[in-house]
Amino acid sequence: MENYPRIWLSAPHMGGQERALLDDAFASNWIAPLGPHVDSFEAELASYLEVPYVAVVTSGTAAIHLALILSGVSHGDEVLVSSFTFSASANPIVYQGAKPVFIGSERQTLGMCPNALEEALRHLSSQGRRPKAVIGVDLFGIPENNAALEDICARYDVPFIEDAAEALGSRCGTRKAGSFGKFGILSFNGNKIITTSGGGALVTQSKPEWERARFLATQARDPAPHYQHSVIGYNYRMSNLIAAVGRGQLQVLDRWAQKRAANRKFYQRRLADQAGISFIREPEGCFWNSWLTVVEVDSTLTGGVTKSDIMGSLAKKNIESRPVWKPLHLQPVFSDCQYFGSALEEQIFERGLCLPSGSALTEVDLERVVGAIKECLP
Repeated sequence: MENYPRIWLSAPHMGGQERALLDDAFASNWIAPLGPHVDSFEAELASYLEVPYVAVVTSGTAAIHLALILSGVSHGDEVLVSSFTFSASANPIVYQGAKPVFIGSERQTLGMCPNALEEALRHLSSQGRRPKAVIGVDLFGIPENNAALEDICARYDVPFIEDAAEALGSRCGTRKAGSFGKFGILSFNGNKIITTSGGGALVTQSKPEWERARFLATQARDPAPHYQHSVIGYNYRMSNLIAAVGRGQLQVLDRWAQKRAANRKFYQRRLADQAGISFIREPEGCFWNSWLTVVEVDSTLTGGVTKSDIMGSLAKKNIESRPVWKPLHLQPVFSDCQYFGSALEEQIFERGLCLPSGSALTEVDLERVVGAIKECLP
């Protein structure tokens, strides 16, 4: 590997206020879970999303788990979920003893295909099988067709959960990602558009469900003078320290989203003349936070150069890249699960590559990425 400084795929990017807020948490001695920064972070997220209630927790996965519990998912149930996503979108289904049913993607958004969802719900209904929930995913931060998915779920009386773990800062029309469905899911993992190093959030329109989520996430301790528990709880509440970091990050969210979108447009301009290199594009009427810029590499048009060849060229220049998610219905752990779709996501998996997309990237960094890609193309 040549001696170049590392360019990461999606590195954390602090905005300036995080340290002051963190110092405040230390000075107040609110170190353990809960505290004033937790309450403020929840309120500020709710204000940003224009929703009534947000509960911050330890991860996006924990938020999905709570959403499923609140939707009544239990042993033997079925939950429909996007196949084209990270495994954390489906794993909590199995935590509950339920079984995933995977739904394929549409080309425009890469999110759950409304036609495939309707086909699955119609088929399951004909067999007397009513899923307990549907989890759609805003893949790579691209807003999926959430309004259509909501409508379909409403017609079949199935709760819709929007997994917006990658999409904070995106919107479709005037509605922001994370605000759709019965529940919305956010993540503040280390590589997300804003980060608390770890953490996530559950978004809901219902005060009773918000209160229940916070209760379950705090070990489900009953209101008694001693430690008493009537139901199983979880250690899922966010700490006051990382909530302070999140509050600082939220102040720069829109700026970071605009910078990532500018990165994507830079790549599109500089690689526009390269045969066989195409970009996933922003859906009409939406703003994509461009958490990760995704290209497809068609080796029949690049003279045989594949996505793996491009990854190798980038690696030689000390540049991190990553294949797109492997569809979950192709994962060994889910090999016995049902799938409805056109296999579009299988085609994109064969050709799709995520390029460095962080909001701290400079134009020099971006030129290095473009140069490494062009170097291996004819």
